[in-house]
Amino acid sequence: MAKKKRRQTRKKENLKKTIQYELVALVLIALAAIAIAKLGAVGKATVLFFRFFMGEWYIISLLGLVLFAGYLMWKRVIPYLLHTKLVGVYLILCSMLLLSHVKLFQLLLNGGKFQDPSVIANTWELFWMEVNGETSTTDLGGGMVGAILFALFYFLFDEPGTKIVAFMLIIIGIILLTGKTLGDGLRKTGTVLWNFIVKQWEAFLVDMKNWNDSRKDRKVERQAQTVDKKKVEKAEPEPTITINSAKEREEEISPEPIISSFTQNADRMSVKEERSISDTENEQEEPMELSPPITFTEIENKDYELPPFRLLKLPKQTDQSGEYELIHANAAKLERTFQSFGVKARVTQVHLGPAVTKYEVHPDVGVKVSKIVSLHDDLALALAAKDIRIEAPIPGKSAIGIEVPNSEVAVVSLREVIESKQHDKPDAKLLIGLGRDITGESVLAELNKMPHLLVAGATGSGKSVCINGIITSILMRAKPHEVKMMMIDPKMVELNVYNGIPHLLAPVVTDAKKASQALKKVVSEMERRYELFSHTGTRNIEGYNEFVRRQNMEEEATQPLLPYIVVIVDELADLMMVASSDVEDAITRLAQMARAAGIHLIIATQRPSVDVITGVIKANIPSRIAFAVSSATDSRTILDMGGADKLLGRGDMLFLPVGASKPVRVQGAFLSDDEVEEVVNFVIEQQKAQYQEEMIPDDIPETTAEVEDDLYGEAVELILEMQTASVSMLQRRFRIGYTRAARLIDEMEARGIVGPYEGSKPRAVLQGKPSDEASS
Repeated sequence: MAKKKRRQTRKKENLKKTIQYELVALVLIALAAIAIAKLGAVGKATVLFFRFFMGEWYIISLLGLVLFAGYLMWKRVIPYLLHTKLVGVYLILCSMLLLSHVKLFQLLLNGGKFQDPSVIANTWELFWMEVNGETSTTDLGGGMVGAILFALFYFLFDEPGTKIVAFMLIIIGIILLTGKTLGDGLRKTGTVLWNFIVKQWEAFLVDMKNWNDSRKDRKVERQAQTVDKKKVEKAEPEPTITINSAKEREEEISPEPIISSFTQNADRMSVKEERSISDTENEQEEPMELSPPITFTEIENKDYELPPFRLLKLPKQTDQSGEYELIHANAAKLERTFQSFGVKARVTQVHLGPAVTKYEVHPDVGVKVSKIVSLHDDLALALAAKDIRIEAPIPGKSAIGIEVPNSEVAVVSLREVIESKQHDKPDAKLLIGLGRDITGESVLAELNKMPHLLVAGATGSGKSVCINGIITSILMRAKPHEVKMMMIDPKMVELNVYNGIPHLLAPVVTDAKKASQALKKVVSEMERRYELFSHTGTRNIEGYNEFVRRQNMEEEATQPLLPYIVVIVDELADLMMVASSDVEDAITRLAQMARAAGIHLIIATQRPSVDVITGVIKANIPSRIAFAVSSATDSRTILDMGGADKLLGRGDMLFLPVGASKPVRVQGAFLSDDEVEEVVNFVIEQQKAQYQEEMIPDDIPETTAEVEDDLYGEAVELILEMQTASVSMLQRRFRIGYTRAARLIDEMEARGIVGPYEGSKPRAVLQGKPSDEASS
């Protein structure tokens, strides 16, 4: 019974001690936390207590108090405070307090504030000034501990000696804390440094030896090559074979494979190609006489001068300073909007363009692009914008572009676009200026590389200005013997200003019925050029012109070169209404085959529907320019993707060059009517127009002769009454054969009563009912 009582009393005593330790530890931790946060009078008093002893390092005392409390709670034993490692910590701490006090009194003595030289008294005075709130500075240095140490060591060793003693104490403290002597540390450090230096020296010696060996090998190779060259020159004097043999020797000597082996094959074939070219030249001298004659030629006018840039006006400076103020606000709004919808993204870059500002948004990893695209309307609402366009993603960048319209649109002039890159490609005669992109870079394109261009957009969006800019760009770079044009303008007002320029093959065609004839004449010119290519053994207009230049130099002849031909149709929809089959067939043939013949199409329309821009036309015209349209369906008809319905108009376009995956947004270059007239007048003054008779469309004679068939009058009355026309209807009503009924329909078509044949559809009746005409 006595043993049980003793055990119970011991357990109770142990439990009391544990509770005591834990309670004391919790109180100490709470006191330290209150002091660190300086909460209330207790927190401030505790801070002042520890600042009195430790000065600016009082936070170490509070952290030590937390560690002491944690040890009590964990071990339930008071720690041994004179352990060797703890002594090392004490020494390091004392040296830090001493250095802090040295720095404090250096600052104070320079100011000349103290009359009493006693360090301890001055520190006591600073402390009470801080307690009473009378001092403007709260720097106490190392506190009273630091003051006592500084007073002692300053008396013994002076200020420089005090710093030396402090650093020695730090070294001694590190030795006691780590348990490693200074000699061992220096010896290990020296051993590591010595091994590193020895390895670097050995590597240097190996590199020098390899360099000398490779140098000797290259010297031996060069000597062997010179010997081989001399032998080959004696055996065969042709230089090309010498080069090939030397290269074969190099292949035998060098163990590594030659990556650029195709260049050697090209060098080997150079002699054969030269021989074959000379042979073909000799062979082609006779067929040139049998080649089809060039129907129209124009000799170069050496006095002709290209129009100067001064004819075009400089752009007006637009004040866009207000846009810079909005950029930062809009960027912050975008990031806040993304954050509110749970999308992690940030704006990384902003491009201020002429008409729109593009914000490059970089989404975080794991954010879907479709999630940002779906916020289109929410972003427009947040930015208070008319409409925005999202480019997701930007080609070549891991970012998404958000294009916001500017409040002030900067006008882009054609002069600044052409002048920016006028010296880049002086020989590119078909380099056309389009405008500036969002980054401010000038956008130019070579028409012969497109090779055809489709321009579409709603009324007033800037198509005609774009066409005028393209024509003016060609007039500024090409002479009449280099580029010829065929212009078709059913609207009769847009391109008439160019009548009389020497670059025209024929006057501007304004009659929609003659347009199909003009296109057919261009098709026949294309076929004639391909016959020339086949007779001369060339493949395209560049090869043929180079062949003619070589022939002219050898024979001192003046055979003319073939000019480029640019066919411009300003309104395709009107042509498709009058003669859709003929126009579509001619455009399709030109789009498929005319590139090599140097004939290029520029087609514009304001009705981008599938019955105007047919699939065959789109398939053969890869380069497109889309201006503002009314619906996303029209945008998909032009570009095969949406986006054009978000454009602003007034020259804002999407340019999709051949081979590009996504269109580029461009602010089109503006060209006024006065500038066009000045350029046209300058060109006409240099040279008058010389139209080619074979390229001018023929006048369509009106058939007024009477029809020999007696049934013609009755057939016309029937068709006008029924307002429908077909051969089978005439066969049934008049009980005649197919041949006679078809002849009657052809006579009506020739006299403009019915429309052309449209496949399975009935022919359109072009005149109204007799009863309607009589009543009106």
